[in-house]
Amino acid sequence: QVQLVESGGGLVQAGGSLRLSCAASGRTFSSYAMGWFRQAPGKEREFVTAISWNGRNTYYADSVKGRFTISRANAKNTVYLEMNSLKPEDTAVYYCAAKYTGSTVVVRTSREYDYWGQGTQVTVSS
Repeated sequence: QVQLVESGGGLVQAGGSLRLSCAASGRTFSSYAMGWFRQAPGKEREFVTAISWNGRNTYYADSVKGRFTISRANAKNTVYLEMNSLKPEDTAVYYCAAKYTGSTVVVRTSREYDYWGQGTQVTVSS
């Protein structure tokens, strides 16, 4: 069982930056591929970015490529999402997710993930 807790959300002006954190419980964090998803009001949850268990493989949605960076610190059981050049369309609840895996895969599909956090609100004002 893994519990995920996101933090770092808030209100920021367009062009600003935020850093989200996702802290995981458990001793096998390094066995999990991690991902970030977001859901805006009235819209479906969408993939943002993902990272392999060892941090060597990452993947980004086109909408955030070049602006967002995912990273992880396995010794701290934490995955991060650095968000720069934020736009009003980035406004959403951001969720982190974990999938147990023994390979260096990057998981992009929400239904493949085993565990989810409760989400943190990010609001970008224009």
